[in-house]
Amino acid sequence: MNVGIAYAKPTAQIWRSLTIAEGATVRDVIEASGLLDQFPELDLETNKVGIFGTVARLDKPVKEGDRVEIYRPIHPDAELLEKKKR
Repeated sequence: MNVGIAYAKPTAQIWRSLTIAEGATVRDVIEASGLLDQFPELDLETNKVGIFGTVARLDKPVKEGDRVEIYRPIHPDAELLEKKKR
């Protein structure tokens, strides 16, 4: 089945399309994508993941057309920094 995977950081935005076996999980998609090798700072025990903007568990099965996303932590002062920009 065809799925996508997305990851963004300040210096790079990645979106890939993958073909993966039926019954694959979020973890399977991430591992098959090669992003863990490309971005060694990614830690699946720390980074949240999701499907189409909804946080999901690593063992959640994916469906045809799903977009798996790896989320970066938000800086603790992000709201304060945003207010200072205004």
